[in-house]
Amino acid sequence: MKFLKNQSIKRIAKTIGISCGGLVLAALIFYSGFQYALRQEPIIQSPAEAGINGDLGILWQTWQIAKNNYFNIAGIKDQDMIYGAADGVVKSLNDPYSVFFKPSDAKKFEEDVGGIFGGIGAEIGKRNEKLVIIAPLKDTPAERAGLKSEDYIVKIDDLFTADLSVDEAVKHIRGEKATTVILTILREGWKEPKEISIIRDFISIPTLDWKMLEGDIAYIQLYNFNENATAAFYKASVEFLTKGAKGVILDLRNNPGGFLEVAVNLGGWFLNKGQIVVKEKFSSGKEEIFRANGNSALNQIPTVILINKGSASASEILAGALRDNRNIKLIGEKSFGKGTVQELQNLKDGSAVKISIAQWLLPKGDLIEKKGLEPDIEVKISEEDVKAKRDPQLDKAIEIIKNEALRMPIFKLKAN
Repeated sequence: MKFLKNQSIKRIAKTIGISCGGLVLAALIFYSGFQYALRQEPIIQSPAEAGINGDLGILWQTWQIAKNNYFNIAGIKDQDMIYGAADGVVKSLNDPYSVFFKPSDAKKFEEDVGGIFGGIGAEIGKRNEKLVIIAPLKDTPAERAGLKSEDYIVKIDDLFTADLSVDEAVKHIRGEKATTVILTILREGWKEPKEISIIRDFISIPTLDWKMLEGDIAYIQLYNFNENATAAFYKASVEFLTKGAKGVILDLRNNPGGFLEVAVNLGGWFLNKGQIVVKEKFSSGKEEIFRANGNSALNQIPTVILINKGSASASEILAGALRDNRNIKLIGEKSFGKGTVQELQNLKDGSAVKISIAQWLLPKGDLIEKKGLEPDIEVKISEEDVKAKRDPQLDKAIEIIKNEALRMPIFKLKAN
């Protein structure tokens, strides 16, 4: 896995967000393809060098009007106005994942990528210009409070979220353990928003659970694509293959993503070497291709995949790659649709820009961004199902995989 410091790039096929060694809140696991590049952009000497086709004089005129006419200009520092202008440049891209950080915020962001802080355990992002829950993580305050995928966050405590970026929202939601944050939530079907009080905690995000179902079907719940996922998947696969699994159900519901390298590694279990897992497409038209290079131990095992609104980024990459290459059925609901790559570039004074630099393309060339993955078999879960603790999506997956497994020979590893 690519993990370096300073002159390195760390791709995180996260969702808008954030996962980096078990982060709590959610804006880092989800940054699908977050490239953590601690480097400085070369200094551009003139607009002509930058290829700017516009009148920078407008910016300077605006600066002069503000300096000469604003009634309280004495309380405004020139450097803060410069940061405001830089922030405006990035916001003009209309991309929720591209953000300008002042030095203090840039330092905090870097600490968050590698650290642990108090939060609620939910991945958050933007949908239709609104702040939304991507997925509540398993066994976290967010899940226990009843938050669901696609819940709109109207307010954080007394702060309305309409003009907040994802990173700004994360900064307000997180806090010290045992403190309370109140989220005002609007959910489809509700007539009006409701306040939900959540007590922050340190979040330990699980990686993977698995069990054998009736009929020798291996059921794998993958919660995120973190550093532990490759080893955990290897251990689980050896165990269920040794037991003679006839089929696999891979559950990626509410999995907001993680490291790109992990998605590619896991793809190597299901695909032949050399098959395309995902492509990265840049503004220049250049593409970087990531191919399966694993043991292909599951490439003949019948498999189905569960997805929902909380499946994002690396989850969409893996699910899309298996469908494109093997026609593996996706069951459940449409995925979130997070398919861009972000890179963090440091500026000379300690400020930074996190910028979207590329898009993910599935093996057949389809974009993930905003479109998401449509399931081959749509199955919804109703409020009645939740109350009765029924899982019709899993039930359908079991039905489909059992029918496929009956037509296949049994693959079994010999135990040592």
